[in-house]
Amino acid sequence: MTRVTTKRDSSLLQNETEEHLFDNWTDPLETEIRSRIRGFIEELIHEELDGVLARPRYGRHAKNSKASADSAVVAGAAGHRHGSRRRTLMGTFGKVVIDVPRARLQGSDGKTSEWKSSALRTYQRRTVAADALIASTYLAGTNTRRVRRALATLFGGAVSKDTVSRVWRKVKSDWEAWNARSLAAEPIVRLILDGTVVRVRLDRKATSMSLLVVMGVRADGQKVLLAIKSMGGESSEAWRAVLDDLVKRGLRRPEFLVVDGAPGLDKAIAAIWEDVPVQRCTVHKHRNLLAHAPERLHEEITNDYNDMIYANTPEEIATRREAFLRKWRIKHSAVADSLECQIASNRDPFSRPIMTPSVRENLG
Repeated sequence: MTRVTTKRDSSLLQNETEEHLFDNWTDPLETEIRSRIRGFIEELIHEELDGVLARPRYGRHAKNSKASADSAVVAGAAGHRHGSRRRTLMGTFGKVVIDVPRARLQGSDGKTSEWKSSALRTYQRRTVAADALIASTYLAGTNTRRVRRALATLFGGAVSKDTVSRVWRKVKSDWEAWNARSLAAEPIVRLILDGTVVRVRLDRKATSMSLLVVMGVRADGQKVLLAIKSMGGESSEAWRAVLDDLVKRGLRRPEFLVVDGAPGLDKAIAAIWEDVPVQRCTVHKHRNLLAHAPERLHEEITNDYNDMIYANTPEEIATRREAFLRKWRIKHSAVADSLECQIASNRDPFSRPIMTPSVRENLG
């Protein structure tokens, strides 16, 4: 006698037990993390206040020893806690209600003032990361209602179109203040000027926008972004307006300029800083040399070019440059002619033993 047994298809069984992405809308990991955010933030602010008062919650300064009391006052500010205030904070972790401790601090003049947390500023309702996320989503080309719908799950529905508008107004005002800030105190000795093109979304359409960018190099070698302007192109008038604005804001006369080789920029520089030394950007010149040669020679040109760039002294630069010109006059004269033309125009990219990457590489 034979028994006939049937088994369910293993693939069907696997399909039934497999959990899909949207089968369960509650994530226990996210829920547990967000539930502990409140305690973490409150503990962070309490520790900040403990450091200011130099004593933990419910702690007291020693009363029996005058020396110990004096040392406690020196270590921390004189003052006392007085309850807490309930605050609402929204971050990338969602919306949370926290109890912020309060304290009164005694000043040297005997008057008291309310303690203010540096971790959570007065009237702060959102974290910086939350504002940056809202602003970047809006700047990606969506309107306020679409931003609200896109971030509804992340922020627990706490982002309204008015919130998006407020964040954008704050970003816009900060941007305008940054563009108008004084440069008189900046110890700028070198400028890197370049035009670049970025892809943006305007009126629901992706388009290219030309930007004029100016980076400064301080005396200690630190780079600082000075200006980003959308002027509709790289004409001499556009660059002249950018440079005039820098001078108006108090920028000191630079000792050295690094440029991308655009004709409009050269004219603008000649009108303002005619006798300031100018050097062609090494990155732009590298691309220019490659454009004069077939692709099969690109790797060899790059190796020879880098050999010049990484020279340590002006003498080494001159020696390697002559070797480069001798070689490429024979192998591909257009490459050597391009470099010689650059040298003849007093825009030699190797006149000084420094690396001068383009603005895109600096900002990247």
